[in-house]
Amino acid sequence: MKNITAALKRPGIRYLIVGGSVYVLELAIIIIAQLAGLNAVAAVAVSYIVGTLVSFLLQKFVTFGDKRMHHKVVGLQLVATLGLVIFNFGFTLLMTELLQDVLPVVVVRTIALTITTVWNFYLYKTRIFKNTPELVS
Repeated sequence: MKNITAALKRPGIRYLIVGGSVYVLELAIIIIAQLAGLNAVAAVAVSYIVGTLVSFLLQKFVTFGDKRMHHKVVGLQLVATLGLVIFNFGFTLLMTELLQDVLPVVVVRTIALTITTVWNFYLYKTRIFKNTPELVS
């Protein structure tokens, strides 16, 4: 039990747990969307948008413990995250478009997610959710 508690104190572990949970949510959305008749790219787009919103909230509050709610702080975080989301979204859709005929869409999404996970953690930890007092003034 001590090992689990110690592991949960590490942002990297919490990041992976939150991300893994959101990943399962996204896969479920992809499957349901395709069963509802959406094509692969549209299904990934829907899952990406929902997953991103859920992930932002959980990463901010749970992973990085960023409880700051001042409008300047949240505004800057939203703008920074929006930029990252737009880049990740384009990257994910491009990967889906390029690989959908070669690999199952769930595998393509997993590859894209693995790649974006690495750069997202770095940017969240060092830029977006970093507690810097000058953002509050």
